Amino acid sequence: MTSDAAPFADIRRLLTEMPGPDEEAAAAIRARDARLTKPPGALGRLEGLVEWLGTWQGKAMPSLDRPMVCVFAGSHGVVARGVSAFPAAVNRQMLENFAAGGAAINQLCAAYGLGFRVFDLAVDLPTGDICAGPALDEKGCVATMAFGMEAVAAGTDCLAVGEMGIGNTTVAAAIYAALYGGEAEHWVGRGTGLDDAGLSRKAEAVRLALQTHAGHLTDPLAILARLGGREIAAMAGAILAARLQRVPVVLDGYVTTAAAAVLHALDARALDHCIAGHLSAEGAHGEVLARLGLTPVLSLGMRLGEASGAALALGVLKGALACHRDMATFEQAGVAGKSSD
Repeated sequence: MTSDAAPFADIRRLLTEMPGPDEEAAAAIRARDARLTKPPGALGRLEGLVEWLGTWQGKAMPSLDRPMVCVFAGSHGVVARGVSAFPAAVNRQMLENFAAGGAAINQLCAAYGLGFRVFDLAVDLPTGDICAGPALDEKGCVATMAFGMEAVAAGTDCLAVGEMGIGNTTVAAAIYAALYGGEAEHWVGRGTGLDDAGLSRKAEAVRLALQTHAGHLTDPLAILARLGGREIAAMAGAILAARLQRVPVVLDGYVTTAAAAVLHALDARALDHCIAGHLSAEGAHGEVLARLGLTPVLSLGMRLGEASGAALALGVLKGALACHRDMATFEQAGVAGKSSD
């Protein structure tokens, strides 16, 4: 991207270049599904997931040869206000745990044969405290979005997006409150396990952040820069880059959806290539998904982050595609189709 006097101009331009769905691929997938040895609709949503995958890949026979899970890690100045049960030092420690293969997401990626990348977004340098000033300036926000776009640079046929960052459920709650209104208490959850006093501090931080930035929150990109974090900005960039390259996206939980919500506020079509991997137990995730028109693939009471729910949903996608690709047709199996009377 080439920046100009208005740093967000490049992002707005890219939103105008988003490709639409491939309806021919969708029709071909539906036609094959109708010939498979099962009653029509018998695989339920699995059938629609395969159609979604191929529609956005632009393939009559979709693929999951190179599924990639990307976790974006950031650090937040607001943590100093006691909004998390864990200290900011955990950010670096968790990056080391990812590298050593010891995290939950490592096990899920190994179980389902998924590629895995971690993006360290300066976890040793917290963003600004959103209660006192902007998390990022506009140029820094756009540069971080551009860095997130590298998630699809190595090539993938489906991208799962997740995050890690102590305090980032607070900034996600602030983004939702700025986008949708309502009391801070409605949007905050217990995150990594806050007690009641911590939950109260978290809600107060969201209220103070909204007051601090009042008058500057009419533009979704300004909301992202002022209230978000590097991992949220990078995920927004990754989601947008995937759309431009016809890569379907599986979103993880509450924080990841905040990045998606910013794009949706800019253009209601911006998430057409995305599915929600799961319904998180954190905050008002279900309400946000309803606002975005996304139905979660799974609902397991999870709130771990680190793309864990998205990775599980990729496992479901793999099963759905295997059925569509490898099941016999009625003709191949010599099985009678549905009666025509």
